[in-house]
Amino acid sequence: MDNNKRTDVNELGEFGLIDHLTENIVLQQSSSIRGVGDDAAVLDSGQHYTLVTTDLLVEGIHFDLAYTPLKHLGYKAVVVNLSDIYAMNGVPQQITVGLAISNRYSVEALEELYSGMLLACELYGVDLVGGDTTSSPRGMTLSITAIGKCEKNAVALRSGARPGDIICVTGNLGAAYLGLQILEREKSIYSESPQIQPELSGFEYLIERILKPEARKDAVAWFEQNNVIPTSMIDISDGLASEIIHLCKQSGTGALIEESKVPLHPLTEQTAIQFNLDPITCALHGGEDYELLFTVAPSDFEAIRYMPDVFVIGEMKDPRAGIALVTTGGQYHAITAQGWNHFKS
Repeated sequence: MDNNKRTDVNELGEFGLIDHLTENIVLQQSSSIRGVGDDAAVLDSGQHYTLVTTDLLVEGIHFDLAYTPLKHLGYKAVVVNLSDIYAMNGVPQQITVGLAISNRYSVEALEELYSGMLLACELYGVDLVGGDTTSSPRGMTLSITAIGKCEKNAVALRSGARPGDIICVTGNLGAAYLGLQILEREKSIYSESPQIQPELSGFEYLIERILKPEARKDAVAWFEQNNVIPTSMIDISDGLASEIIHLCKQSGTGALIEESKVPLHPLTEQTAIQFNLDPITCALHGGEDYELLFTVAPSDFEAIRYMPDVFVIGEMKDPRAGIALVTTGGQYHAITAQGWNHFKS
């Protein structure tokens, strides 16, 4: 290694950096079934698999307290981790909390933060079992580790899809990104004119999608009840484009997504147009929807047709076909990832 060489992390980006730092990892424990590369690590616990995932939220990067209530932040911090467990077709059971705070945070503020975390734990049936708290030179950093379990024959990895598998998504996409645009716009107006009250009326759905997302516990419960096991699955935290690329990379496939079948809420479409944005672009690259993107074998198509709030949006292809979007006008465009860059200055 050249000790004089300095490579800026922006040259690699988030996913490139992860790949670079983890390429030489060798799993040494026979109980380590799956490490880096999925929504959660998979550990063999004997009768079942244990799932473990960690997420880090940094003030000024992942959240802005100018418009994020601390109770909402606590709730969201838990939910986004539980979403990773559900994305493995598992059930979350415990969380631990790591918290670093500057001296500007009062006990009352932290009570608000924890009230949100405990509400999420209550609603999702999860126990907060430990963690660590320390001081920070500025701001807040919040790290949640979620622990869950999954039956060994039911775990859904990113690597299981095959050409011909059907691509599905829960809920609708792009709403969280538009909610963020609304909040950023109102923050900007308020910064210039503090006497003007934020105008959020009519945008409640979009704002809730960014400030208080929900994990798709219902989808995993439906899979179990209907004996359907996704061939691959991932949660949509960085945008549909980024996530379908992850599935194709891990599974060694291509994919074709139909623009007309990507689910969009009517308010998402209307608001995107107000911001001079293409609604499908918001769905592809907006992120923070925390819906589930998954594939199923063609033999499960009939069952999936009756799954609530699920949409068939495309098909996995031979890798030589690439990863593409076919527009409503019949044009084919290569899908590239343009999600958030956490390292930008």
